[in-house]
Amino acid sequence: MAALDMPVIQMSEDLPLPSYAREGDAGLDLRAACSATLEPGERAVVPCGLKAAIPEGYAGLVIPRSGLAADHGITVLNAPGLIDSGYRGEIKAVLLNTDQKKAFTIGRGDRIAQLVIIQAPKVALVERDQLDITSRGSRGFGSSGA
Repeated sequence: MAALDMPVIQMSEDLPLPSYAREGDAGLDLRAACSATLEPGERAVVPCGLKAAIPEGYAGLVIPRSGLAADHGITVLNAPGLIDSGYRGEIKAVLLNTDQKKAFTIGRGDRIAQLVIIQAPKVALVERDQLDITSRGSRGFGSSGA
């Protein structure tokens, strides 16, 4: 599959562009453009030093890095953070330290989140008096069992 061209501006020359860690990965690693310490339960908006022109018909999702979440309790608070195709400002990650006891220090250049680019088609809402019937129906949270 051919790569989707996405123009970017790297705001800090000493930081590498986001990249995929391995062949076949879906998420580009985003790096911190500054250092920060998150105390237990604290959140911070961490700039990534990058601007992007996400193509129309696509969106960017800022998601947690599984290693930071599992090892340190660091997550993206509004996961996934949505970046619309019309946004041209700096990409930032809203991070939360869920650890109850330990602070976590982020160093400039540390990988802090991932950026996934997805197709986001426009939809036309069509009002109806009734929706089609499915096997799930209106059963919500927890309806698929434990």
